[in-house]
Amino acid sequence: MPNKTPRYLAVEILTAIAKQNSYSNLALDQVINKNRLNPQDAGFLTQLVYGVIQHEYTLDYYLAPFIQKPKKMDNWVRQVLRTAVYQQVYLDRVPEHAIFYEATEIAKKMGHAGVAKLVTAILRQLQRSGLPDLKAIADPIERLSVQYSVPQWLVAKLQADLGDDKLESLLATINQPANASLRVNTRVNTVDAVLAELQPQFKDLQPSQIAKVGLVAQGGHLASGALFEAGDYTIQDESSMLVAPSLDIQPGDQVLDACAAPGGKTTHMATYLDAQQGGQITALDIHDHKVRLIEQNAKRLHVEDVVSAQALDARKVGEQFGEAHFDKILVDAPCSGLGLMRRKPEIKYSRQPADLLNLQRIQLAILEAVAPTLKVGGRLTYSTCTIVPEENQQVVAAFVANHPEFEIEPVPLELPLAQNQASPFVQIYPDDYQTDGFFIACLKRRA
Repeated sequence: MPNKTPRYLAVEILTAIAKQNSYSNLALDQVINKNRLNPQDAGFLTQLVYGVIQHEYTLDYYLAPFIQKPKKMDNWVRQVLRTAVYQQVYLDRVPEHAIFYEATEIAKKMGHAGVAKLVTAILRQLQRSGLPDLKAIADPIERLSVQYSVPQWLVAKLQADLGDDKLESLLATINQPANASLRVNTRVNTVDAVLAELQPQFKDLQPSQIAKVGLVAQGGHLASGALFEAGDYTIQDESSMLVAPSLDIQPGDQVLDACAAPGGKTTHMATYLDAQQGGQITALDIHDHKVRLIEQNAKRLHVEDVVSAQALDARKVGEQFGEAHFDKILVDAPCSGLGLMRRKPEIKYSRQPADLLNLQRIQLAILEAVAPTLKVGGRLTYSTCTIVPEENQQVVAAFVANHPEFEIEPVPLELPLAQNQASPFVQIYPDDYQTDGFFIACLKRRA
């Protein structure tokens, strides 16, 4: 067996994620680049890592009857078993002999012959006995938790928030592979021209249903090639492309992006501005290295003339800028990220119920800090990539209750959103348009 096959690398990545709580997408990018994997191997590795994390509870339920001493099992051994069972259950066209052979070889290489024997024995027992039946789980919340691999507290909360039908639809969606989507940089190219240029390589690429500047494909590695390198487009989820239009930015506006890194929405807002007319975005992040990332993105996308990035805690905006300084403000707030469960599946395991209210306090503190810096008549957009009311509707309601000088306005849209049930806000769930979950609220300062 070659040293670094996709299955071997998958076990390494999964073990590291479990140990260090790192993000799967960042770990994958690092390993793919370091090992210079070809597109086919990179795709298989990505499928294995995401698939195992997405279905972790289900895989453990299937394995449980065959592991005699689960607490004594090393994490990497469990990852070998999960990776093998994931392939058996969820992937077509993978021969069982290949799954068994490589699981055994990985166990030998990472451990010793005794561990390899144990891995083989467990997989053989599972093969002979068949998969344990999920219907044997009597409690409905526990059954959904295992079936869709979501913590029980979160299943119960989503059921209370959304009802049974929406819950099942949402849970069935979050374990599907995420679409690949891009935002055309309208400063340098058109949607039609980029689509025509990329379609020979990405046959299923098509215009987004919800974002006028978006193109979407079922899969594929869009972050490469001459057009990407030249800044004709950038990678961005469709739902987040609704934020910049919501601010109704005019060419000469002074705009604050209070939580800007890595700069996807900053560079989108920048396409509406004109430096000759005085238009400017002040883009903030608390970390210096993320400020550099915003600057790099602005340069690649040819909008550096209207983007000024700096390191600053958004809660200190008032100390740096005077009152009524900005025409438009975006607070894309730190949040639980529960709308990203499909793209970053580890999020669903790491969040706890207390996080939602802790984050709510931070979100309100940021709104409180930036509010005085908005001009009378100015517009403030509050957005998150989460789907729970504690971080969305409840934050807006609490802020407006303390600030009668602000009023809620409908969110302007470039394309109709038939699935949005949250008007005057926008609340997109992952099962609505197969995108990330997202929330947008618009506020106007009237005094």
